Amino acid sequence: MLIFEPFFLRALLAGIGLAIVAAPLGCFVVWQRLAYFGETVAQAGLIGVALGLALHMDVTWGVLVVALLVAALLLWFGRQKLVGLDSVLGLLHHAALAAGVIATSMLDGPPVDLAGFLFGDVFAVSSTDVTIIYVGGAIVLAGILLLWQPLLRLAVHEELAAAEGVKRDRIRAAFIFLLAVTIAVAMKIVGILLVMAFLVVPAVAARPLSGTPERMVLLTALIAVASVVVGLWLSFAFDAPGGPSIVIVMSLVAALSLSWAALGRGSGATR
Repeated sequence: MLIFEPFFLRALLAGIGLAIVAAPLGCFVVWQRLAYFGETVAQAGLIGVALGLALHMDVTWGVLVVALLVAALLLWFGRQKLVGLDSVLGLLHHAALAAGVIATSMLDGPPVDLAGFLFGDVFAVSSTDVTIIYVGGAIVLAGILLLWQPLLRLAVHEELAAAEGVKRDRIRAAFIFLLAVTIAVAMKIVGILLVMAFLVVPAVAARPLSGTPERMVLLTALIAVASVVVGLWLSFAFDAPGGPSIVIVMSLVAALSLSWAALGRGSGATR
């Protein structure tokens, strides 16, 4: 049977692990409207790919280093008040992608498979990659559990949370670190261009159906896991790319959920 094929089993384990890790992060990204922020950090991952290849190390570490640097740069630029954060994000979003394409094109040796890095190849995931996903995922989930209450208070009312003593700059920096780790480990599955879709789309699908934050996180994880299983099966059955197939399934679920909400039947209790 297909599920017993080693490459399919590794892809399934990697996808399910990422789905579980991404669920709480994706919910906070949606609640705090940080999708474009995360997208900018993810686009910078291509520079990290070039860095990893140039230094002959696992590109995951290169992506992580660059993602953290870009996140820190965004937080720094966000301190000025003359230009809106959306404009700063637009600047770094395109600059990072352009710099990444140039950097990879200037590497010595055979041409870099940009399509593989941009869109991922879940069926090429190795046992080592699966281990990295689960170890990195455990660290991220532990961090989210530790930061759950302050993050939730910031998501509900940032100014009130700050007035009550929540260190919003520190908490947000810690959250961005966890987001960067997830982007780095997710890159090989869905690629740089689709990693934020993996984070955001299941959360969008779960929001109209959830009455509490905890229920939204749980439902997000269930939608993501189911999308991984169905997407991988469709990918293998129709010889389509694995990562995009997963995202398409997630997107269809989100479209149905938003249509349900448009009819006035969504829960609406979650922020």
